[in-house]
Amino acid sequence: MMNWKYIMGLVIFILIIGAYIFVTSQNQYERIEIAGSTSVQPVAEKLAHKYMEINPDVKINVQGGGSSLGIRSASQAIVDIGMSSRNLEPDEKENLNEYLIGKEGIVIAVNLDNPLEDLSIEQLKDIFSGKITNWKEVGGPDAEINVISREEGSGTRSAFEELVMGDTKIRNDAIIQISTESVKQTVKQDPYAIGFVSLSHMSDDVKALKVDGVAPSTATISDGSYKLQRPFLFLIKGEPTESVKAFMDWVLGPEGQAIIEEEKVVPAKTS
Repeated sequence: MMNWKYIMGLVIFILIIGAYIFVTSQNQYERIEIAGSTSVQPVAEKLAHKYMEINPDVKINVQGGGSSLGIRSASQAIVDIGMSSRNLEPDEKENLNEYLIGKEGIVIAVNLDNPLEDLSIEQLKDIFSGKITNWKEVGGPDAEINVISREEGSGTRSAFEELVMGDTKIRNDAIIQISTESVKQTVKQDPYAIGFVSLSHMSDDVKALKVDGVAPSTATISDGSYKLQRPFLFLIKGEPTESVKAFMDWVLGPEGQAIIEEEKVVPAKTS
């Protein structure tokens, strides 16, 4: 019969060896930390997942937190790659290399029964601020406009505010929805509603308006003629490490850009 102390010693030895093997194997991974824009995050997660499949010795961790956090974290080298869905301010650019991985369009959605086809950016600003409150003021039916907006902190809302509203606030009584899908459902059910959604989430149960005469599409976002668009940026402080450079080369290569296109984001290589 085995001695109890011997058995316990053997168990402890096995646990120590197991822990050592685990730590050693973990240290063999190349690690890449990514953080920032919640709009870019789903695309980055898809890229990371596929890259790790074909490079099992690399571990990529993707976190959100917003564009400002991504810019700051990259600038302070807290992460290897920061994500931003807005252009950087001049004072944010220092020591940061910007890599455009794609572009996303923001679509103005109305009900399928709405007869309007086109609005100007100025008209959109007046509608969403509450200066224009009736559809007849922009050539539509004599009916009150029901403005649908995303919540504060939404990346899509932030981009819409930057591109359309400027310093003007969205009207206080706008109907707030917490997802793109809920915006679409509200617009779908309300013939007098108007909202904004990302191009990647558009569907044929709502109507996309032209903006200043230009319809949203991959082509018009690529050539810049559709103005309601924003960049998807990866940010790196200084020169990337070997493992980060390899990942970035793959992201900007055919396979990475194909994944970006599958996510209905306009790839950088077609921009």
